[in-house]
Amino acid sequence: MVERVTATDSALALIEKLKDRHGPLMFHQSGGCCDGSSPMCYADGELKTGRSDVKLGEIGGTPFYIAKDQYEYWKHTQLIIDVVNGRGGMFSLEGPEGKRFLTRSRVFSDEERAALQKQE
Repeated sequence: MVERVTATDSALALIEKLKDRHGPLMFHQSGGCCDGSSPMCYADGELKTGRSDVKLGEIGGTPFYIAKDQYEYWKHTQLIIDVVNGRGGMFSLEGPEGKRFLTRSRVFSDEERAALQKQE
């Protein structure tokens, strides 16, 4: 099964730390408003999702969403969530840790695109 979103080991470790502190979490790929285009981490249910959001999958047992219009731009890529030092989105839970989540991506191969079409 091809995953639309994955996470590095560093990101998974930070997710576990945040879960210990805040309980269940959720992610939403920001569309570039206040905090730029970055993955935002919230306590589960803190951000209301709706019909205009697509659930890409889960990272570290945590649901990951993206807005439909942004999904249309990125649907040919796998999102790889990483973590780097520095301050990120002011609304995202990792901010006080001195770290920020970062989205990297890679283009799906032809075989992966075909497999994704079968999965849908």
